[in-house]
Amino acid sequence: MNSPEYQPFQHTPDEIAMRSSIDVPLLLLPKRGSLFSDRALRLRQLAANHAMRDYLLLMAVVCEAQQARLAQFPQVPIPTQAQVDAASASGEPLLATERWPRDPAWRAELRALLRQVLEKLPADSPARAGVQRVIDLPDDTLEHQADRLLASITLGLDLAAAPLIAAGLQLYWVHLVTATSQLGPTVFRPAQNSNRCPCCGSTPTASITRVGGKQEGQRYLCCSLCATQWLMERVQCTQCFSTKSVRYRGLQAADVQGELEKAPAIEAETCDECKHYLKTMHMAREIHAEPVADDLASLTLDLLVSDEGYIRSGTNMLLLFGDPDAEPGPT
Repeated sequence: MNSPEYQPFQHTPDEIAMRSSIDVPLLLLPKRGSLFSDRALRLRQLAANHAMRDYLLLMAVVCEAQQARLAQFPQVPIPTQAQVDAASASGEPLLATERWPRDPAWRAELRALLRQVLEKLPADSPARAGVQRVIDLPDDTLEHQADRLLASITLGLDLAAAPLIAAGLQLYWVHLVTATSQLGPTVFRPAQNSNRCPCCGSTPTASITRVGGKQEGQRYLCCSLCATQWLMERVQCTQCFSTKSVRYRGLQAADVQGELEKAPAIEAETCDECKHYLKTMHMAREIHAEPVADDLASLTLDLLVSDEGYIRSGTNMLLLFGDPDAEPGPT
């Protein structure tokens, strides 16, 4: 098979915007029993013959450790009824990262999952030193880095340690969301067409067009922190909400006859109004697509779209890049 080529892949607005009249779920909460193990499996699948093989496999080990720790996460405070009512009245996410007081348990669980990662890594793995370094970070440094991660501040952020610290934050917030959801079906109230997670207020990693049942053909944004998915209209920029100049670009590979294969499973949804983009994944074209894993494995698409002047509007907490124009942070 020839090397992938960068091709604009266009859809008609009527084709994309067509919605079913059925009652579509507004919110899909993370599946506590399989979220991280499913992500790990997909990372291992994508790692085969991939240029980022070693990194994808390292993140698979991290996700497996996340799943193991989630199964035995200690009891921590979840919202009271008064907090639920206040969030509902204000329209703010119940577990908003800038307001929810992080329990110290998140640090202990981070270190526990990283110790498990060390147990799984080969003795000669170059990643071991970086994992151990995060384990040894003082509590105040971990909290300082967590504040920057959750606020999307790259100034002063340790980019090498960030994905590992993020793994602990993801573990904590997935536990919070799934535990809080036991309070009732309406404890989380998604706002219509929001580009922020209705549970924790974080940005999405990507969007995914789902298949099956009431979700067939519907587009959901996927939270970069707690993995909640929430409904958003298609053919609409997820940054500025414009519908005027949304286009779809994907990597298409040529088959042995030199003709283009079927439509790509991953596309960049670009907006010429605000010059931002977010990747979207189509489960009808790749049923095993997993937002975080497939986003990591498709960085070539990010590079090509960025070269055209578009800015990414989402975040993948397992691989972060600093602002090249920013001043270096404290060491």
